Amino acid sequence: MRAFSEQEYWLARLADSGADDTALDSLQVGDDGGIDVITTQVLRRDRLPGVVTQFHRGDLRIRREERWEPVANGSVIGTATGSILDAPASLTGTAALEPLAESSGARLKLRATVEVRIPLIGGKLENFIGNQLAELLIAEQRFTTTWIGQTA
Repeated sequence: MRAFSEQEYWLARLADSGADDTALDSLQVGDDGGIDVITTQVLRRDRLPGVVTQFHRGDLRIRREERWEPVANGSVIGTATGSILDAPASLTGTAALEPLAESSGARLKLRATVEVRIPLIGGKLENFIGNQLAELLIAEQRFTTTWIGQTA
């Protein structure tokens, strides 16, 4: 959980995200250990598949807000919301980071919902965004594991 409170972690994670442009808009660590993070990631239009560009003009600007509650009984609960600015698409999710009793590791459980509000083709875009989100979350998990291993 310490990594999530460090600006260096977020900047490195964003740089590793594969986005064309990134910004750490806000990082606030509460006295109680809770963490609030807002990031923006931009994917340039020329890299987007046709199914996206035919319904969205310009670059995709993705804003994510994460809230990680203080550690309680060794576990951490998080919530995430995201949106594509100027597009009818949103993401909501919850996460639980729990220690593994059988090892010194931890397990991250995540549940996310993607919604694209475009009649008839919204489902196709939801599937595309959902698949991209799954790949991003796997990459972020790998990055976090490596980061903790190298900085602990």
